[in-house]
Amino acid sequence: MSNIKKISRILAFSALFMLLSPVNIWAQCAMCKASVETNVNEEGIGFAAKLNTGILYLFVMPYLLAIVIGYFWFKKAGNTAEN
Repeated sequence: MSNIKKISRILAFSALFMLLSPVNIWAQCAMCKASVETNVNEEGIGFAAKLNTGILYLFVMPYLLAIVIGYFWFKKAGNTAEN
């Protein structure tokens, strides 16, 4: 099996593991979550969920960018090694 297939398989399993993780693991900022839970009434529950989703996006984007850059860098290094 080639290295690219191994790496893509590892990344796919890692993404699947993260998507299937319990919800409590996804709470990235404990202080933000605690603040929202104490200040939100019954009707504002949607706001708390949206804030937690926003925190998740802010957390994931730098890692996703690093993975994409690493993939293209690895792919280019493989092409230059073959030539």
